[in-house]
Amino acid sequence: MPRADEPRRGATSDAAHCEHIVRGHARTFTLASYLLPAEKRRAAFALYAFCRVADDIVDADVGADEALVATRLAEYDRQLSRALAGRPAGPVFRELHRVVREYSLPGGVLHELVDGVARDLRPARYRSWTELALYCEGVASTVGEMCTYVFGVGGDADARARALRYARALGVAMQLTNILRDVGEDARRGRCYLPDEDLARFSLTRGEVMAAAREAAPVGGAPSPLARDARWRALVAFQIGRARAIYAAAMPGVGLLARDAQRCAAACAWGYAGILGAIEANDYDTLGYRARLGGWARVSVLWDAWRARPTARAMAIAEGPVLEWDGAAGRVEGDELLRWA
Repeated sequence: MPRADEPRRGATSDAAHCEHIVRGHARTFTLASYLLPAEKRRAAFALYAFCRVADDIVDADVGADEALVATRLAEYDRQLSRALAGRPAGPVFRELHRVVREYSLPGGVLHELVDGVARDLRPARYRSWTELALYCEGVASTVGEMCTYVFGVGGDADARARALRYARALGVAMQLTNILRDVGEDARRGRCYLPDEDLARFSLTRGEVMAAAREAAPVGGAPSPLARDARWRALVAFQIGRARAIYAAAMPGVGLLARDAQRCAAACAWGYAGILGAIEANDYDTLGYRARLGGWARVSVLWDAWRARPTARAMAIAEGPVLEWDGAAGRVEGDELLRWA
């Protein structure tokens, strides 16, 4: 006969499994999570683990048969459906089922994440910022929405709807930061997420970027000639400006969150935004270098978040994010981001 404490010990093991995944992949988030109450931290770890495993199914099999990887991801999506139906299998899905139940997390946003990740099974090519923003929504705005349910919102249903709009905008800013940081790494995987229209605006081509990344010297070696090219520097500066504008538009939403989650959300946003400064410090070379925050910088972010917790009273809360940015090379008419205004 099972001992009375076995279910509890099993649940603890599942939580530890998810925490192990987080600690192995997300240093800034691991630190920021300690600004959350224990129960919300456990739920956030489950969400991160679910997203990370989905992403790894695609990224860990670069060069593998595309149909085989697609089959694995489809099975992951079926496991998600079974978990949502109350039949979770494995530590990640057992923890995720618990989060869905306790925080009323909609299953649709979880499936949206898997669908977004599935786009990486195809060659990454985006003609415009509008197309890239839609990709960012699938793989990152979904994460912002999930976290909003766990973090909680201080207010009524209307406040939560507004908080979700801000959170989804923040997800786009963070994913664009990822893309800028990982240009070289992604190119060596055969992917280039930079939109064709933006590349053309700075007289660059996708082929130039891919070739430069493949030829980039190891860390400490001479930078790629393209990384020193004024066209590349202008392109990256342009994208950094776009990302910072989205961060600025999204940050007021932090003040809509439950008070015990605001510091964590702010630390995550500020930590990711800090990567943009690290890219600038690396002289805009993201072809041969992967910008990151140092240990002291991460601690500084946490300290700033602890001291200056945003509140709804201190931030202007509108119906949703309002983008104020005209770009380093002129305003892009019809920019899809304006739909958040």
